[in-house]
Amino acid sequence: MKQQAARVIKLGIRQNLSQFILLALINITVGGLVGLERTTTPLVGREVFHLANTIAIFSFIIAFGVAKAATDLLAGPLTAKYPKRSILITGWIVGAPVPFILAYSTHWWVIIVANIALGLNQGLTWSMTVNMKIDLVGPKQRGLATGINEAAGYGAVGATALLTGYLASHYGLRPAPEIIGAIFVVLGFALSLVVKDTAHHVAHETSNHASHQHSFNGNKNLHDQAKFTSIFWSTTWSNRRLRGASQAGFINNLNDAVTWGVFPLLFTNHGLGVAAVGIIKGIYPLLWGFGQIPTGLASDKIGRKPLIVLGMAIQAAALVLAIALLKWPLLAGIASSIVLGIGTAMVYPTLIAAVSDSVSPTLRSKTLGVYRFWRDLGYAVGALGAGIIANVAGLNASVLIAAALTGLSSFLAFKWIP
Repeated sequence: MKQQAARVIKLGIRQNLSQFILLALINITVGGLVGLERTTTPLVGREVFHLANTIAIFSFIIAFGVAKAATDLLAGPLTAKYPKRSILITGWIVGAPVPFILAYSTHWWVIIVANIALGLNQGLTWSMTVNMKIDLVGPKQRGLATGINEAAGYGAVGATALLTGYLASHYGLRPAPEIIGAIFVVLGFALSLVVKDTAHHVAHETSNHASHQHSFNGNKNLHDQAKFTSIFWSTTWSNRRLRGASQAGFINNLNDAVTWGVFPLLFTNHGLGVAAVGIIKGIYPLLWGFGQIPTGLASDKIGRKPLIVLGMAIQAAALVLAIALLKWPLLAGIASSIVLGIGTAMVYPTLIAAVSDSVSPTLRSKTLGVYRFWRDLGYAVGALGAGIIANVAGLNASVLIAAALTGLSSFLAFKWIP
């Protein structure tokens, strides 16, 4: 029976179109849930809970980032014990209370707890949708598949940021902008019950590539049953390609955390209303999202390194642009978001594809888990660093320092990624 099943399994988007579309729809709901916080939550902290300290305001991002990073790290080993579909469903159960807590909580510490749950939800659900898509398509369409997955998720983040900005401008910062998240939870959970697991596709790809050598650290090949500590060290440092990808992912989400927390405060301080902030916060992930389809495809054709190096440099320029044009705050926000969205679209799916290229199918989930751990830890470090710098030197300084770190990351990617 197993041999018969293996003969009918084919890899590719077209060959698995219905499941691929279903996973894309699920990731729309995943992105929509985290998009609830992009526009309003920093303003809720300042105006509803009357927080004056920027570290306290950004604490929800720190909690989210730590929880998501830790869950990313655990998601890989979990796939060795449990079906990816079961992990996906579990993620929705954990995230179910989040919209209601964001909408109705009367204590900021409860908002922080909700963000821990949101980080767990995102780590489990987003990890599984991207891993399952990569399982379905095989190596030749890895960049495109990742691009479509991230486009679905971040397109939903942008659309939700726009919608919450509109709702907040008409109905207040709470509860209307947050309660729409219940729709994403219900739809995401229902679709996850329908999707099929991809274990057979992993087995099929593994059997077809059993003789292929997958190098981690130059001279040594890591066996498919390697200890997780070896995978962690290789992904973090000893393999140059994976080290370059991990640091770029970390800095990418570090500067995303800075814009997540700082931009709503920065632009409202310069006279913009919440609807305008919603536009600024929506443009960036929309371009980031839908731009990943052509950039993911391009990375399959021209290679991973050019898009990663150039994309990080463009992100750095976008952050400088936000401050350079701040005399005209709406122009500064929109111009920065457009350029930042383009740069991030070049980098985001390409990094996932570059990591996937470097390992065997059976090691892929664990290695991606380590990469995503470092990438999403950037949220926590970025928010904490931005809060400290903003307290000491102002919001402008936090953006400019993030720009400098992003430029350095581009240089390191150039040096380390072959």
